Amino acid sequence: MVMHPDARRGRILIGARRVRRAGELEDAMAATVLFDATRLVTRTHRDAPTGVDRVCLAYAEWLLGLEDVRIEPVRSRRGDLVSLDRAWFSGVCADLRRRWSGSGSSAAEQALVDVLTTSTERRKALRAAVPSTVPSTVRAETRRRVQIFRRLLASSTLRRAPSKQTYINVGHTGLDQPGLFAALAQDDVRSIVMIHDLIPISHPEYCRPGDAERHRRRVSTTLRYADAVLVNSRYTASTLAGFATAHDLPCPPIEVAYLGLDPVFLRPGRVEARTPYFVHVGTIEARKNLAFLLTVWRRMAELDGPAAPQLVLVGRHGWENEAVLDLLERAPRLQSLVHHVADLSDSALVRLMSGARAVLAPSSVEGFDLPSLEASALGTPLIASDIDVHRELVPHARLVDPIDGPGWLAAIREAAAGRLTAAAAPIPDWAGHFEVVARVLGVDSPVGRRTPEDRALVIGPPAR
Repeated sequence: MVMHPDARRGRILIGARRVRRAGELEDAMAATVLFDATRLVTRTHRDAPTGVDRVCLAYAEWLLGLEDVRIEPVRSRRGDLVSLDRAWFSGVCADLRRRWSGSGSSAAEQALVDVLTTSTERRKALRAAVPSTVPSTVRAETRRRVQIFRRLLASSTLRRAPSKQTYINVGHTGLDQPGLFAALAQDDVRSIVMIHDLIPISHPEYCRPGDAERHRRRVSTTLRYADAVLVNSRYTASTLAGFATAHDLPCPPIEVAYLGLDPVFLRPGRVEARTPYFVHVGTIEARKNLAFLLTVWRRMAELDGPAAPQLVLVGRHGWENEAVLDLLERAPRLQSLVHHVADLSDSALVRLMSGARAVLAPSSVEGFDLPSLEASALGTPLIASDIDVHRELVPHARLVDPIDGPGWLAAIREAAAGRLTAAAAPIPDWAGHFEVVARVLGVDSPVGRRTPEDRALVIGPPAR
């Protein structure tokens, strides 16, 4: 057999780590899904997920719950796939769900509630600390990292597995390794890949140096080797197809499957603040257009003085955020109005978003936008940038051009006065998403038991 040249650079060692017991014979006959858990198992030190992290966890939980599919969690290591113990991986997923969802009130949430309920003259802005300046946080993260990497070092290579195999990668990790995918194809393993966006390629000015070329390799590898590509929006599908055409690359079938919301975002709760406040959820990075938003807030402070509403930025520090940090630290008019917190649990985030006069999404570009849909599910008014993906996903929102300062100022002041209400809107769910994925996989029991929280809903604003 002639080996594909890319396959020589990636070995697929697929199969079981031990001799199967009698009770596992039926399991061996089921369709096998090699689920790439690389991103998920390296996120165990985080107390709050990114959007992509949420997707990885939702897929892991869904696959672990399917009766007619045998999930084999794997991770990439130097161009190979290695196996992770299923029982251990299941425990990791359960722990992540518990920590990311949260239940009680954390110190970070209590500090935020305190500042939101403090009178204007006594208020001092809340700032998220840089992680390296918080020794207890660093120690906790270090312990979790040591535990996870010890387990990863103990993971086993995989022998040849039964037929009916499919490899699923929804975290973008390892997509820049064509040898890995060539070897999968050589072993007749189907590959299904999710592409979340092409922003590093289409908007490299918002990303780290080298990210554009790295992502170009990911997307090119996906187009050449994937049997099917999942995307989160029609906008991402159009951008991906355009990239394939522009670079004369094959284009496998592209399936649009809107991302669902975690059930906690279907149960509103609220923070009772002394003055109106607004919320932005997302990494503090250039493409989120937060420097523009802070400029609008500074102008609002000039016009409204002590009556100006508060703004809460929820998210970790990202790339190219110097302009935002400078405004937060050095603009006097923002000192008592704008707060920054990170690593809130989902439960805390629900309470914060539910009590806001509006959630703000001024991004210059997105492939999807979970916080906008979460706001809509909670019945919180949404003011969003008038960009392709917002027109597709949240056309019910107040859409404003992302550089229209007077337009944003007017919309925010209208919401602060209580004159902006949330419109009822259809909300995508994970059940609908996985029906699409199950069709691509060819499994018979795609969703299993659908609870009322899982079904597609039309959400209206809660009583205020």
